[in-house]
Amino acid sequence: MSRKFHISLLGWVAIAIASGILSGQLLPAGIARIFVTFNSLFGNFLSFSIPLIILGLVAPAIGELGKGAGRLLVLTALIAYGSTLFSGFFTWFSGTAVLPHILTENTELAAMENPENMMLKPYFTIEMPPLMDIMTSLLLAFVTGLGISSIKGNTLQAAFTDFRGIVMKLIGAVIVPLLPLHIFGIFLNITVSGQVATIIMMFLKVILFILVLHVVLLLIQFTVAGAIGRKNPFTMLRNMLPAYLTALGTQSSAATIPVTLRQTLKNGVRENIAVFIIPLCATIHLSGSTMKIVACAMAILLMAGEPVSLSQFGGFILMLGIAMVAAPGVPGGAIMASLGLLGSMLGFNETLQALMIALYIAMDSFGTACNVTGDCAIAVVVDRIAK
Repeated sequence: MSRKFHISLLGWVAIAIASGILSGQLLPAGIARIFVTFNSLFGNFLSFSIPLIILGLVAPAIGELGKGAGRLLVLTALIAYGSTLFSGFFTWFSGTAVLPHILTENTELAAMENPENMMLKPYFTIEMPPLMDIMTSLLLAFVTGLGISSIKGNTLQAAFTDFRGIVMKLIGAVIVPLLPLHIFGIFLNITVSGQVATIIMMFLKVILFILVLHVVLLLIQFTVAGAIGRKNPFTMLRNMLPAYLTALGTQSSAATIPVTLRQTLKNGVRENIAVFIIPLCATIHLSGSTMKIVACAMAILLMAGEPVSLSQFGGFILMLGIAMVAAPGVPGGAIMASLGLLGSMLGFNETLQALMIALYIAMDSFGTACNVTGDCAIAVVVDRIAK
């Protein structure tokens, strides 16, 4: 019996990058501009979709969290958000100490903020203005979600749940399948402009930097959990290896829940606590994803000669922890939910956003593994406090 061959999103992105680099050296400019035109159209559609994605993911997630919210739910949500924020600020401080020494400013990358200077131009563009700006969509989602959680009726919650289904369909059936073609066009254009070698070297350095930070972050999380729960952190980490490896393979927090739950029970967390904490944290605990996004954003800004100040990234990290709520359940949801903030708060244009997507997806499985492994540390802390 023949088995259907399946290529993961990471595989398609790798193919897109390699094909873009090769094609940029072979294709004439006239044909290359066809793909640049697609990039322009897709980028404008993405700008139109981002506020809808934020509203459709965040509002119902906050509303569901608040339904019948008890002290244990509130405690878990606060700890998960605190862990996510710690990851973001830990990454910023580590990045400011390390990244300037391993990355160099690239004048061509800086010029990507004005693509007409060095890169191919599309044959035509079509304006697709969004219904609202990013901050408006975030505030509307936050206010609506809190309102849904505080009223007795379920009509609005049901409507936003259906809207979330539409947004997930948009991401899964349109945006994610077209992302590899978008990334292909970006690397095609980068190759034409003569800067691809610098970008690839930046990718490798940033990936290695983030992998080291992941290990350090998990050690910190389990050291704190071990001190509070009076358990050996290294024993707990060893017990969580099956969940970590499963997440590496599945690239999904939701698909890893059964293994994460089993290994959390093995670490001595009471069953009634574990079955509540693990599925919840699979949705709201995003320390690994936050680390990837913050580090990648810092690397791209540093190479573009832009500042990476704490005042600039502080607000970005605070909003990122809210914007990505419920996003891990959607393929590509975390980076999709963050694109609006990257554009509005850090000034990323379409080309820099595409580089972010490629960098993020290149490490997607490691971020997911970091997220789910850290869920056990939260469960240990909540279990101890609940006693």
